[in-house]
Amino acid sequence: MPSTRRALLIATLALPGLAGAQGSRLYAELDRRVDAVNPQVVAWRRDIHANPELGMQEVRTAALVAAHLRKLGIEVRTGVGGTGVVGILRGGRPGKVVALRADMDGLPVTEMVDLPFKSTVRTQYNGQEVGVMHACGHDNHVAILMGAAEVLAGMKAQLPGTVVFLFQPAEEGPGGAEPMIAAGAMDDPKVDAVFGLHVWPGPAGTIQVREGATMAAANSFKIKVRGRQTHGAVPWGGVDPIVTGAQIVTGLQTVVSRQVNITEVPAIVTVAMFHGGVRNNIIPDTAMLEGTIRTFGEAQKRLVFAAVQRTAEQIALSAGATAEVVIDSGYPVTANDEALTQRMFPTLERAVGATNVSRSPMNTGAEDFSYFQRKAPGVFLFLGVSPRGADPRTIAPNHSPYFFADESALPNGVRVMSSLAIDYLTGATPRM
Repeated sequence: MPSTRRALLIATLALPGLAGAQGSRLYAELDRRVDAVNPQVVAWRRDIHANPELGMQEVRTAALVAAHLRKLGIEVRTGVGGTGVVGILRGGRPGKVVALRADMDGLPVTEMVDLPFKSTVRTQYNGQEVGVMHACGHDNHVAILMGAAEVLAGMKAQLPGTVVFLFQPAEEGPGGAEPMIAAGAMDDPKVDAVFGLHVWPGPAGTIQVREGATMAAANSFKIKVRGRQTHGAVPWGGVDPIVTGAQIVTGLQTVVSRQVNITEVPAIVTVAMFHGGVRNNIIPDTAMLEGTIRTFGEAQKRLVFAAVQRTAEQIALSAGATAEVVIDSGYPVTANDEALTQRMFPTLERAVGATNVSRSPMNTGAEDFSYFQRKAPGVFLFLGVSPRGADPRTIAPNHSPYFFADESALPNGVRVMSSLAIDYLTGATPRM
């Protein structure tokens, strides 16, 4: 939003619990601090992008975060739930507690974007040497929250309450939110509300948010098909788990297309891995399938789980094989608290401009931010990081080796996270 337009908006704000002039001064100071810290936010983002770390290995990133928070005079706890970092900023007056979360881990992806700060990191993952990249954009999340910490620390005398900064490991797996919660990250002090942000394809600096179910529950499954080994030239001498597994893959396509009412809410069953055999002329004993299930409610989840298990077991039985189906506990649905989302919507409009805020569709991605929402009312929103005017059909999605984040979105990210904390604690509701 241009500075002149923002100044006009600030001048017309009315703030319950704050005098109009006091509220205007508060927002003006916030915006000045966001502008001032932006060069450093860009530098942090580039540094983290060039030095990505996989889940529960974010030692360097955690150290960078902890050092910055300590420099700001924020109480710091490290090693929370693994490599997590918690910062506690106590305001000038008593009040509620609000948490802001950023995830820190990268992915086993070799970067293909030609940037001066391109990742060249390589490591071992699942027994293979792989590249490491912030292909989901968590480098932006960390830099944004470090920037918000600096903004809010500079305004702590005006804050009635406490801000908890949650720098979380391993969102991409095995999941860092639960261990952080188990270590007391949401209880000491007890958090009243929690906010999170994720960069996403969309015009740079825009915000999307919705009430209720926002991102899917995600559950991984493994199907072990057991046959009977034989020579590849004598298939009738055994039971072929490869052919049986292929039939199971095909059969699973009917779970969503024929057994789930996707006019209500979407669902997904994807087989992404298929392993079996060691030699071209030996039909093996076993084959292994692995994949993911995405659902948006407990009833739908039970239906899909039962259908996956029934389909695999019955197809295997028909071939004289057996199928063992294991589905993990996964991540729950990321569900935004409806009242809190509606309350904070004017905050988002003030932060980035009303025309830059829209209602997001349901997203079949998944997030362990959902665990934080089980401890306190929470809102998870999306920040667009694609160049303005880019063709949506050509934008590389998150997890792509070509994923690119336009840094012009970073100030809006810092402004949004800082504004959510300030408005929640002060009880302010910006109005034009």
